[in-house]
Amino acid sequence: MTRSLAVHAGLLALLLALNWLLPAYHQGNLARVMTLAIYAIGYNIAFGYTGLLSLGHAMFFAAGMYGAALPMRLADLAIGPSFALGLLAGAALALVVGLLALRTAGVAFMIVTLMFSQAFYLTILLLGTWTRGDEGFVIPAIDRQIAGLDLTAADTRYLVAWALFSAALLISLRLVHRPLGRSFVAIRENEERARLLGYDTGRLKLWSLVISATISAASGAAYATLFGYAGASFAGVQYSIFPLLWVLLGGAGTVLGPFIGTLFMFYLIDLSSGITEAYMLIAGVVLVLLTLFAPGGIAGEIRNRLWRALP
Repeated sequence: MTRSLAVHAGLLALLLALNWLLPAYHQGNLARVMTLAIYAIGYNIAFGYTGLLSLGHAMFFAAGMYGAALPMRLADLAIGPSFALGLLAGAALALVVGLLALRTAGVAFMIVTLMFSQAFYLTILLLGTWTRGDEGFVIPAIDRQIAGLDLTAADTRYLVAWALFSAALLISLRLVHRPLGRSFVAIRENEERARLLGYDTGRLKLWSLVISATISAASGAAYATLFGYAGASFAGVQYSIFPLLWVLLGGAGTVLGPFIGTLFMFYLIDLSSGITEAYMLIAGVVLVLLTLFAPGGIAGEIRNRLWRALP
């Protein structure tokens, strides 16, 4: 645990130092990557550690986004309480969805979560008078202030994104070393055996989904407040696929995998789009090759080949 904590703390220290070392373009990109990596960390708890393959996690990200952004827009609420409402919205939605969706398993669970997510997306469009639908809305710069900090400033935005990412990473690291996290892994490996050993697998899966959704909602709330925008596109199917790709590329069931996968995917698309308009073709080929030759993901291959104790 001590060595593992040192590795993760080292990554956080490096990311903190990069705030003053990177040029403005990459500083902004990394702030966005850290914010989205929180979403991937949340998804990894449900999928990577518990084996719950959800195709509807975008609804939790969007619940956090709108849960934070709408009170700021409609009620002129401060960022702090709005952010808390975003977390609450994600957790409450996960509780309702989980109680229904977890009656199913496997492919059925995937389909049910996808249907719930699409229903949530259509609800956002239906409530376009307040949400502005696909067009979305911008949160004015004057409203993006907290405790005297201006979140529109590049340095402040980066440091807040770093602080939130650090909290999510350390929570994930702590969780996997606790009995609760180990019970999630037991369910992933063999749910029937876990049930025979006395685990209440239904309750544990619900806990996993709620924790996962709350962290994902934190990412959505952070995105809205740090980058000043909320739109229905973030509740679309592609935003349920993205965290699955990030986790698979980085390494499902590893603490560092979600960040590595998010960073890799972000810059793969960024660099390939500068080469050709068919950048998704390049990205697709690279992703297929990585999937074929590193099926455990980047962090997963490191764990399999170099460091078996990597959490």
